[in-house]
Amino acid sequence: KEIKALVDSTLAKLGVPVQALFSTLGRTAARGLETVAIGAATERWVMELIENLKSGDTKTYTAWEMPNSAMGVGLNDVPRGSLGHWINIENKVIKNYQYVVPSTWNLGPRCEKGKLGPVEEALIGTPVADPKRPLEILRTIHSFDPCIACGVHVIDPESNQVYDIKVL
Repeated sequence: KEIKALVDSTLAKLGVPVQALFSTLGRTAARGLETVAIGAATERWVMELIENLKSGDTKTYTAWEMPNSAMGVGLNDVPRGSLGHWINIENKVIKNYQYVVPSTWNLGPRCEKGKLGPVEEALIGTPVADPKRPLEILRTIHSFDPCIACGVHVIDPESNQVYDIKVL
């Protein structure tokens, strides 16, 4: 409810429809709104912590012992997108651990069924005022908050000239 109210209020102030969220500006605004929401929640969480401490609840962790064997999966939504962790334990030793971070999903190419990756889809049709300085492309990529160094290659469809743009 709180998030919806925050989003609705912002859309009303800007005078734009909900479809505006599905854009470079929308993704950037969503991160700002999430920050506002987390800030408000943090205040509540600190107050809950203080009340717990006052009532004698000082437990800060739960003891844990490595199992002899286990398999586990953890999936979560984080600021940049979906995050997945997979682990295999054998003889109380981590045999395999892997994770897929949001940038892997967001920046990935088309899947085997031909569905576009999120960034690829967002870039299609993006107008670029100056192919030698494609700021619009960088803004769109940055709106996904990639956890990588950015290097963009622009090919002029008429001359086939390749422009390499690096952002350090």
